[in-house]
Amino acid sequence: MKNTELHNAKKNKADEFYTRYNDISDELQFYTDEFKDKVVYCNCDNPYESNFFMYFALNFNYLGLKKLIATSYVTSPIIYTQLTLEELMDSHKTEINRDELLKRVNENEKPPYKIEINEIIENPEGGYYIPEVENLVKNKKNVLTWLKGDGDFRSEECKKILQEADIVVTNPPFSLFIEYIAQLIEFNKKFIVIGNTNALTYKETFKLIKENKLRTGYTNFNVGMYFFVPDYYEKYHKIEEGRKMVRVASTCWFTNLDVKRHHELLYSYKQYTPEAFPHYDNYDAIEVSKVVEIPEDWEGIIGVPITFFDKYNPTQFEIIGLAASAGYDPDVVGIEKKQGFKDARPNIKGKVTYARVFIKRIGG
Repeated sequence: MKNTELHNAKKNKADEFYTRYNDISDELQFYTDEFKDKVVYCNCDNPYESNFFMYFALNFNYLGLKKLIATSYVTSPIIYTQLTLEELMDSHKTEINRDELLKRVNENEKPPYKIEINEIIENPEGGYYIPEVENLVKNKKNVLTWLKGDGDFRSEECKKILQEADIVVTNPPFSLFIEYIAQLIEFNKKFIVIGNTNALTYKETFKLIKENKLRTGYTNFNVGMYFFVPDYYEKYHKIEEGRKMVRVASTCWFTNLDVKRHHELLYSYKQYTPEAFPHYDNYDAIEVSKVVEIPEDWEGIIGVPITFFDKYNPTQFEIIGLAASAGYDPDVVGIEKKQGFKDARPNIKGKVTYARVFIKRIGG
C-alpha cells in the first residue's frame, strides 16, 4: 500500500488491518522468556478475528502465561457472527443487565466485550486442546464480560484493564499510533506492537528511541507486511484464505523489551574520503547513504537513513538528532532552511536529502 493510501486510511479512520498469524509467530518467538507468569493484554483485538489472541491461546501453556486478556471494539464486523448474544449471555458475566444488552443489539449496536483466559485444557492424548473460541469461553475458569463502553483503548474501562497487564501485544490503529504508545509509556507497560515505519520519524517516537526507551523488533523492518482487511475495502492486493489482503510497504515492530540485535556491533571497512562522504551545505556532518558504509575512521557527526534505527546499538553510537519532514528535531541546531526549500532537511550542493538521523560513534 502506498503512503497516499495510508494517509487516506488515517483520514477515514480505516484502520482495520488484521495481522497474519505467521507474521506474529515469526516475531514473538524471540520473546518467549518474557511471557512466563505474565498477564498479556491484546487491547485492539476481537478474539474471533485476532491472530494475536489465537497465538497466545495456542501457546498459553508453552509460554507459561498467567492470564490472557483481549478486548473487542464496537465496530468489529465479526462479533456475534459465530455465537449469538443469547448463547453468550446464558453462562457468562456481564455488568450490563440483560435488557440493556438486548436493547443495544436491537438498535444495531454490537456491544464489545472482554475475554479472560486463565486455563487451556490439556489433551489427555498429549499436547493441548485448543477449541473454537465459543467453546473456550465455556470453561468456567475463562470469563467473558461485556463492556459498558465501546472498547476503545482510550476509554476509562480499558485503561483500568490495562493496569492489570504486564505486557501489551497487538496491532494498534496506525492513525492513533502516537497516542497509543504515549498511553503505554504513561502506564509503564511493556509492549510489542506493529506500526508504520514512518513513525520512527515522529518527534514523540524519536524522542523515546533517542532515550533508549523504544526500539525496533526482529522481523519485517521496512520490507512490507500483508494484512487482512474487511470485505468493504475496495482496494486490495490479493486474496488469501478467501479474504482480501493489502500490502503495507513500510511496517515494523516496536517494543521496549530487550532486543538482542540492538546489542550487536555494526561493522564497516569503509574509510573516510571527501569524495565518498560529502559534507552537507547547512550542517556540519557527512552524508552516508547506506548504513553499512559508515566509515570506521570518522569521529564527527554522520547523517544516515532511518534504516539505521533497526541496527542501532546505543553502546556503539549516540543519536544526536533527526531531520525529517514528518518530525524535525529542533535539537539538531545549525540546519537552516534554504530559499526555495519547504523543510529543514540537510542538503548537498543545494539538493535536499531524504530524512536523516544524525549519529556519532562512541564505541565499538
